[in-house]
Amino acid sequence: MGGESTIRTAPRGGGASSGPAGSRTGERLSGLAVALGLVLFLGGFAWGVVVYRPYTVPTSSMAPTIGAGDRVLAQRVDGGEVRRGDVVVFTDKTWVSNAPVVKRVVAVGGDTVACCTDGKLTVNGKQIDEPYLAEDGLAELQNFPTVTVPKDRLFLLGDERSGSLDSTAHLTDAAKGTVARSAVSARVDAVVWPVDGMLEPATSFGQLGALSSPGPLRTMVVLIVGGGVLVLAGGAYGPIAKRMSKRSQTRTEPAGAR
Repeated sequence: MGGESTIRTAPRGGGASSGPAGSRTGERLSGLAVALGLVLFLGGFAWGVVVYRPYTVPTSSMAPTIGAGDRVLAQRVDGGEVRRGDVVVFTDKTWVSNAPVVKRVVAVGGDTVACCTDGKLTVNGKQIDEPYLAEDGLAELQNFPTVTVPKDRLFLLGDERSGSLDSTAHLTDAAKGTVARSAVSARVDAVVWPVDGMLEPATSFGQLGALSSPGPLRTMVVLIVGGGVLVLAGGAYGPIAKRMSKRSQTRTEPAGAR
C-alpha cells in the first residue's frame, strides 16, 4: 500500500489530433492570402470594366503614337474634363457617321491655333514642341490659317499630319473643323496590343495650362498582378508544405523502420 504508485498513460486516439502549430498558422495565412488575392484580382478587373473601354484604331492617322489595327484602352471621361494634349475618342456625324474617331486635342474653346511658325504648331501664339510626331513629321506638317476655337469646342489633329482627316479637313464647315466637348466619350491611356504601354504625356502643352492627370490604369494593373501572385502563392503553400514534411520524415526515420 505504502509503495503503491500509479502509472499515467496517454489515451490512444482519445484526443483531437492536430498538426504542429506552425503548419496550422501556415494554412491560415495561405487561406488569407488566397482570399485577399481574389479580392484584389477580381476587384481590379471590375474596376477596369467600369472605368475603361477598349477600342481598335482602324487607320494610321495617329501613327506613330497609335498604329493601324492597334488596340487601346480609353478611360471614360466627360468632355468637360478634356485638356490640351489629350488623345480622345469622340463621335461626330459630320466627320464619320456614328463611328468613334481617335485624335489629339491641340486647342480648346477660346484658343487660337495655326500652323506653321518655324515649322511648329502654334497655340495662342506659343510654339508647341511635338515629340510624338514621326521623325519626318515636321516636314509633313500641313499649313492652315489661324482658327479661333469656339466656346465648348475642341480642335483636333492626328499625329500623322500628312494623311489624317482631322480638323484641318473640315475647316470650311460652320464649326471651323472643331468638335463639341460633349462628343467626347473617352480619353486614351494606353496601347495594349501590341503592348506599347501608357501614352506619354504631351508636356509641351503645359505652358498653356494644366494637363490631364494619368488615369488609374497603373493602379489597376498592380491590383490584378498582386492579386494573382497572392492567389498562386497561397494555393501553392499546401503542396509545398506536404512535400517538405514528407522529406523531413524520411530523413528522420531510423534505417530499421524502412
